[in-house]
Amino acid sequence: MSTSAQYRVDRLVTAGRSALYYEDFVLSIKYFNLAIGAKPYLYEPWYYRSVAKFNLDDFTGAESDASEALHLNPYINDIYDLRAICRIRQNRFDDAIADYNEAIRLEPRNRNYWFNRAICQMENKKYEAAQQELDTIVGKWKDWSNAYSLKAEVYLHQKDTVQAEKWLDKSLQLNPYDGDAWTTRAYMALARKEWKTADEALTKSLHFKPNNVNSYINRALARINLNNLRGAMSDYDNALELDPNNFLAHYNRGLMRVQLGDDNRAITDFDFIIKMEPQNFMAIFNRALLHDKTGNLRAAIKDYTKVINQFPNFWTGLSNRASCYRRLGMTAKAEMDEFRIFKAQMNKHIGIQPRWSAKTKKEMRKRSEVDPNKFASLVVDDEPKYEHNYKSEYRGKVQNRQVETAFLPMYQLSYFPNNQNINGVQAYDKEVDALNQHTKADKVYIVCSKEQLDENGSMKIFSMIDKLSAELSVASDNETRKRLLMRRAIAHSVLRDFEAAISDFTYYISLDDKNSLAYWQRAVCQAEMDEFNKAEGKGVLNIHSAEADFSDAIRQNSNNAYIYYNRGNLHAGRNELSKAIDDYTIALRIDNRLAEAYYNRGIARAKSGNKQTAIQDLSKAGELGLYDAYSVIKRLNKSK
Repeated sequence: MSTSAQYRVDRLVTAGRSALYYEDFVLSIKYFNLAIGAKPYLYEPWYYRSVAKFNLDDFTGAESDASEALHLNPYINDIYDLRAICRIRQNRFDDAIADYNEAIRLEPRNRNYWFNRAICQMENKKYEAAQQELDTIVGKWKDWSNAYSLKAEVYLHQKDTVQAEKWLDKSLQLNPYDGDAWTTRAYMALARKEWKTADEALTKSLHFKPNNVNSYINRALARINLNNLRGAMSDYDNALELDPNNFLAHYNRGLMRVQLGDDNRAITDFDFIIKMEPQNFMAIFNRALLHDKTGNLRAAIKDYTKVINQFPNFWTGLSNRASCYRRLGMTAKAEMDEFRIFKAQMNKHIGIQPRWSAKTKKEMRKRSEVDPNKFASLVVDDEPKYEHNYKSEYRGKVQNRQVETAFLPMYQLSYFPNNQNINGVQAYDKEVDALNQHTKADKVYIVCSKEQLDENGSMKIFSMIDKLSAELSVASDNETRKRLLMRRAIAHSVLRDFEAAISDFTYYISLDDKNSLAYWQRAVCQAEMDEFNKAEGKGVLNIHSAEADFSDAIRQNSNNAYIYYNRGNLHAGRNELSKAIDDYTIALRIDNRLAEAYYNRGIARAKSGNKQTAIQDLSKAGELGLYDAYSVIKRLNKSK
């Protein structure tokens, strides 16, 4: 038996590694999960699962798996390297340095460990330590151009352009095909406003590193200053193809479109920015100008107002809003704005100028510069951004999909199985199982989705309701009546006829107040009905309290993770995040493989501002098969 098990685990690891090779990281995780489940004391599945998670941008989960692998075998230098890179991605450079110390102790001839450690020292602003590290590297590997290029970069950080240029020349002499070195040369040229040199250097850099987003953005800046607007627009398009959420590219492309008279597409760019950064007043004001120009005066007024509320004495904004009011015939409001301008001008004349509080300044985005008069200026990064090659780029990353950051729905009963169940595992409850034992047809399933019925599905449920209603009318005993009522109530809920479903569940409870299913599903129906009414602008109809029903269901079956999960969702929908987290935690205590609970708790923690614990939860959800979690992790990692 042990030989057979060993064979199976070996096969699983081999299959997982093959999936890694073909960059199917999701499939590889499935294989390594099975291997870890069979033999958790082997370090290899933990290590390779860490590699897969790393390539999905789940650096927290990858670090955790790498740590477990090192606990099982602390003598593998590659694992220290991997964990170090995970820590680098989380900006924990001291921890990464500690890992590289161990990796170098085990394998001192690996120059990449030395190089990455030097980068960490530089990122920590320990420039002297970085230079000493690089001197050692240059002494050991005299022909390695990357070391010379990095020395130049460190000197640039120290504002020593003379030394930087010297070392950069050495680097390019050794290797004229080094994209990073050309990037560094471009930054030096940009700082000196040598636009042609910058354009040429970045063109060479992009030839060798075509996926560097920042190089496209910086070349666009150089080309704008060279009056090559078509080339600049192409660069912004390329940058956004690589990174659709890039602020700089959207903002500057929007400004360029304004210059070229492409107003509607410019509005689209600013819409995107404002969606990402609702307090970006530069973008809001630019959009206001565009709405004003295209005749959408009410939208313009709305945007002008947002800016004026933040900058009460912004004369340009007040003047433009007054003009919009006059064109709409709202003379009184226009005159009020004009009086505010007059008053602000008088105050300035006599030396009275309101100052922003330190808090307000802190809340402002740095790139917005707290000066709205710069609204039409191109935005430039405060610091150069280098994209160091700690790790190569890979294709096929599921984390690059666009996913809405929303809570997953409640668990509920249905006559249609959930085709997207995690890892193909069907949710189970003993009371549902008991209900299904009384019939061979029309099995009841526990699902976590809001299925959309097609015509055939709808006809099936309508026919089922008619049949159950006919049987109910002649039912002679309570047990039969209860069973039929439960099934008809579920059928009504599948059709989204919540009032009929609630009525049947209520009748059932009058016959049997000990069955958790009736309370559970009545609560789901009530919550769904309340949600619908709110969306329609109607008040919440508290005929039955969903929260009270969930609590009653828990009293009848305190070991049901789905009910706690659902009550957590109810709290989350009310923005009672602390209560939601508590319920998700209890659900996970009952069933530690409930991926949806990890996912929703992660979302709740993210909304509460606890980014690190949120990522840990989402990592676990991804590990268990909810792969949308990796998209959310990536978004959280990019957020400030």
